[in-house]
Amino acid sequence: MRMGRLFGTDGVRGRANADLTPELALSVAAAAARVLAEHDRSHPPVAVVGRDPRASGEMLEAAVIAGLTSAGATVDRVGVLPTPGVAYLVGELRADLGVMLSASHNPMPDNGIKLFAAGGHKLPDDIEDEIEAHLEGTWERPVAGRIGRVLDRFDGRERYIEHLVAAVPNRLDGVKVVVDCANGAASDVAPEVYRRLGASVVEFAASPDGLNINDNCGSTYMDGLRTAVLEHKADIGIAHDGDADRCLAVTATGDEVDGDQIMGILAVAMRDAGTLTDNTLVATVMSNLGLRLAMKEQGITMVETKVGDRYVLEELRTRKLALGGEQSGHVVLPAFATTGDGLLTASLMMARMAATGRTLADLAAVMSRLPQTLINVRVADRVAGASAPEVLDAVKSAEAELGGTGRVLLRPSGTEPLVRVMVEAATQETASETAERIARLVRAASPEPAA
Repeated sequence: MRMGRLFGTDGVRGRANADLTPELALSVAAAAARVLAEHDRSHPPVAVVGRDPRASGEMLEAAVIAGLTSAGATVDRVGVLPTPGVAYLVGELRADLGVMLSASHNPMPDNGIKLFAAGGHKLPDDIEDEIEAHLEGTWERPVAGRIGRVLDRFDGRERYIEHLVAAVPNRLDGVKVVVDCANGAASDVAPEVYRRLGASVVEFAASPDGLNINDNCGSTYMDGLRTAVLEHKADIGIAHDGDADRCLAVTATGDEVDGDQIMGILAVAMRDAGTLTDNTLVATVMSNLGLRLAMKEQGITMVETKVGDRYVLEELRTRKLALGGEQSGHVVLPAFATTGDGLLTASLMMARMAATGRTLADLAAVMSRLPQTLINVRVADRVAGASAPEVLDAVKSAEAELGGTGRVLLRPSGTEPLVRVMVEAATQETASETAERIARLVRAASPEPAA
């Protein structure tokens, strides 16, 4: 019997053929098609199905398509494409559902099922709950001509590329870029997009074989990209993750540029272009305080949300804002995408370089990252550990000491017996000493049981 909620913060994920089996994939897909059919009986549902190149994607794609068609849905199969490409095509093809098979930056043995609603938006929690409720029990299966059909949409890749090229305000002529495709879903598309926009492109980790996705490459392992940028004397290095819904960058001298700095660059560019709605940027509480200070200096308001891209998306949609994202490089621009799009983010960042003639290092200097220390404290009870009076007093005292030059973030994990203690300060020494002091109190308030 399955325990807990099947859907996590980003779909269904697990070890392929162990946790995430073809049987489960088939059941989820069939249930999704049935739920959609119940919500709108005017036509059989249409679903766009894509995947990243990991080996298990072939198996799970077959299972998902079998599940969808067994419930009467028509399938537009688009093959290997980035997650944002699948989300875009859901809207472009006026489909009712999108299914992306990917475990993003996770290692090759993992895989996942991400579902998109009509328009390419993240599926609401209540619909996910309905799908989960439909996994069990019997149902009337369509037969004969009511069984769904499969269409191979070979034009999906070109439609997505043309969409990205059209979204960029100026060409990238004169920019030399090394792009690390993580041997993932961007391996074919990203170099083509950057070349069409005029950049000189060096490909790195762009030869997927089904087994090498995220293997010592991509946005979670940037040493190889850094070396390649220096070797090829490139202006910028771009690192995508396995499904290319985010990106990080490397300067010409090999320094890493994180998601906070990328958001800072884009926010200023959009403010100057008059496209930053309400002069407001949305970020999570985990973004570096340096970003908030920099945006204040630039006359840009920064709204903070809880950790998780779904909260950023909710804030963007509710307030009708134009830019938001996370420190991880997951950046959302609602005018062009319904989810994070690493290729779009990278293209706009390079467009700013080309338009201004400034280096990435110069643009990224819009903000200074404050030294940060993060300690994960393992506890018996994460709520008790984070809410003990002596802990709260210590946090209040530390915040008073830091004043406007730092901050303390105390956050119980949502999935593990951990309390995360994060401190930012003017110096690394102050950040580390303050975090360790609070972590000791958290640990004492709820000691982890002896092994």
